[in-house]
Amino acid sequence: MASSVTVRAPSSTANLGPGFDVFGLALDAFFDEITITKKGKGIRIITSDSIPVVPKKNTAGVVVTELANKFKIKDGIEVKIKKGVPAGFGVGSSAASASAAVVAMNRLFQLDLDNNSLVKFAGAGEKASVGSIHYDNVAASVLGGFVIVRTNPLDVIRIEPPSDLVLCIAIPDLKVPAKKTEVSRSVVPKIIKLADGIANLSNAAAIVAGFMKKDPILIGKSVKDVIVEPVRQHMIPGFKQVKENALDAGANGVTISGAGPSVIAFTTKSSNQKKICAAMKRGFASSNTNCQTIICRPCKGAIDL
Repeated sequence: MASSVTVRAPSSTANLGPGFDVFGLALDAFFDEITITKKGKGIRIITSDSIPVVPKKNTAGVVVTELANKFKIKDGIEVKIKKGVPAGFGVGSSAASASAAVVAMNRLFQLDLDNNSLVKFAGAGEKASVGSIHYDNVAASVLGGFVIVRTNPLDVIRIEPPSDLVLCIAIPDLKVPAKKTEVSRSVVPKIIKLADGIANLSNAAAIVAGFMKKDPILIGKSVKDVIVEPVRQHMIPGFKQVKENALDAGANGVTISGAGPSVIAFTTKSSNQKKICAAMKRGFASSNTNCQTIICRPCKGAIDL
C-alpha cells in the first residue's frame, strides 16, 4: 500500500449565469496540487503559500480531518499544499484544494468512496473557506466536465462538454475582501419575480441541452442571468463594459464567474479568442482596472500524478 499520494485538481467556474448553486464547469486555467503522506502523528499542513496551516481553518485540512474521523484513521497525516488557483476571484480556489484532498485521501487509504460521497466530503471543506457548503465548484473540480448538482439527497450529474467549447476569463486586479463570497451572497434576492424565475429556468434548461447536444454556441447564447448578475455586477468595476466589449468581439455569452469578480466569456475554437480577451481588458481599463486574461477549456477533474 502506498504511503504517499499526489493529486492535482482544476479550477472551475460556477453558476454559468442562470444555474446559481447548481451548475459547475471544470477549467484547465489553474490547478492546485496536494500531496498526502502517512507520517508522524495527527494532521499537519505544510505549504509555502499564504493560507491557514491550522487544519480546522484550512479547506484541505477540514476534508482530511472529516475523513480521518469518519473512517477512524489512526495514521499521522502530512498534507502538503501547492496553490495554483488564485484565491477569491471566482475560479474555485478553495474547491480545488478540497477536491484534491478528498481524492488523495480516497486513494491513499482505499476508502472506495463513490462520486457523490467524494463531492460531499469536498463540500465540507469549502465551509472552512467560504463559511457555508456549496457543491457546484467542488463537484466540477472532483469530477471534471460540466456538472449539475441536486441536493436533498446530494446527486451530481456529470456531462462531457463539447470539444470545441473555449472560455476566456478576465481576472481583475482588485483587492478582494476577506469574506467576499459571504458579501456577494448577501445581495442575492430572497424573493424573485415569477417572470424572472421562468427566464432563468428556460436559459438553464437550454444550457443543459447545449451540453447534451455538444453545441457550444447554444451554451454561450443561453448564459443569461436576470436574477443574480444584475445585483452583483455593481461589485465589479467596469462589468457592463467588459461584457459589452466581449460580445462585440465575438463571444457568444458573458457572465460573472462564480461569485466574481472574474468575468467569463463563452466562445468556440473558431472564434478570435485573443480579440475577446483584449476587448475584456479594455472593458476593465475603462474603469481604471487592470486584469489578467486566460484562454482555457473544460477539463477532467482531480487526478493522481
